[in-house]
Amino acid sequence: MNLSSVAIIGGGLAGCECALALAEAGVCVTLFEMKPERRSAAHRSENLAELVCSNSFRSDAPDSAVGQLKAEMRALGSACMAIADTVRVPAGKALAVDRELFSARMTERISSCPGIRLERREISVLGEGPTLAPELAAFDALVVAAGPLASDALAASLLTLTGGEHLYFYDAIAPVVDGASINMDIAFWGARRQPEDKDYLNCPMNREEYEAFYQALLEGERFPARPFEAETHFEGCMPIEALAERGFKTLVFGSLKPVGFIDPRTGSRPFALLQLRAENANKSMFNLVGCQTKLSYPEQERIFRMVPGLEKAEFVRLGSMHRNTFVNAPKVLAQDLSLLANPRIYLAGQICGVEGYVESAACGLWLGKHLAAKAQGRSLAPPPEESALGALLGHLRRPVKRFQPSNVQFGLMPELNVRAGKANRKELYARRAREAFAAWLEREAVC
Repeated sequence: MNLSSVAIIGGGLAGCECALALAEAGVCVTLFEMKPERRSAAHRSENLAELVCSNSFRSDAPDSAVGQLKAEMRALGSACMAIADTVRVPAGKALAVDRELFSARMTERISSCPGIRLERREISVLGEGPTLAPELAAFDALVVAAGPLASDALAASLLTLTGGEHLYFYDAIAPVVDGASINMDIAFWGARRQPEDKDYLNCPMNREEYEAFYQALLEGERFPARPFEAETHFEGCMPIEALAERGFKTLVFGSLKPVGFIDPRTGSRPFALLQLRAENANKSMFNLVGCQTKLSYPEQERIFRMVPGLEKAEFVRLGSMHRNTFVNAPKVLAQDLSLLANPRIYLAGQICGVEGYVESAACGLWLGKHLAAKAQGRSLAPPPEESALGALLGHLRRPVKRFQPSNVQFGLMPELNVRAGKANRKELYARRAREAFAAWLEREAVC
């Protein structure tokens, strides 16, 4: 198959990674991005690679699955990781970024790349059967990296091609507050069991305060789902009010867990504690960790101001809710992420069924490397499933009764047949992943 020109739909993390990997290999890329002509309800900026939910790429620890995935991406020359490392903000062991700087720098990198033509217009029709739509027919291959917020028209076109059930789940975004509006007589700096750490602000609650907050979450007005859409939440991103419905102490044992903290005002552990993570380097904005929500805007302001320290909080961004669209990957995708119904069309990112910023970018990066190798007349074997990237891609191939999106996790890797404690097992999985990926990298001579 000749592969000298590729079209990519979607300028998110996956689309940008894929485009840059292809351009680096000498493939001509046209990147279609519908903003600012059209945008989803969750998008605000005109920049590429916009981070709509959180500013965190999660743990950077080498003994975590996502930390290992980031290490593998860096070894593959990931643009997302390179930019993230230059605009990171304090977040303990996590890699968090100044989201506006991140998107601006990615936009600049794409716009200045000589091998990429950026077209700001919407593509809504992919084609029928083995044929691409007329406006796409001149390209040798098409990559759909429209993300989980794909337009209704594009999703409908994809559904026609796959012939399968239209799968979706709801994702909720946490509010962001102005740092200057936080009451520092109550909120205090510190990370769990590290009181000297100043990466997070903490708002402690006694039992009475938590009970009032909890009851308000249960009774708060919410944005309704559209009549024809059932609400199916991704377990790793449940709205805080949906978690509260599971029981009085669900949040206390989850996102509002107080373990490891001492309230400086009382000298004792609070009953519950809400953490706030810096959104930017100068700590002028803070994300309410674990407070992703579908509450109505007035209710968000009322209820979150019930948290001690946030009585006069000014909201830079309120939480919102949107539908995430993805395909039943094991049934509709080949091993190389091409559609079984049309091998000229590939999918990348969250629309495949991976979940999270890092996973989406990793998927786009892998597809870019795979197609680049094909353009150079060679094949590239997928990474071993013992590695983080290989395990993530393996999730998309593994037949199950009900396919659901997944973050990268050690549970996706082949099981270790050793006895060890939880902490030791994580290190053993990570060590095996490092060794397997390094061997694959050397064997395949990936550049």
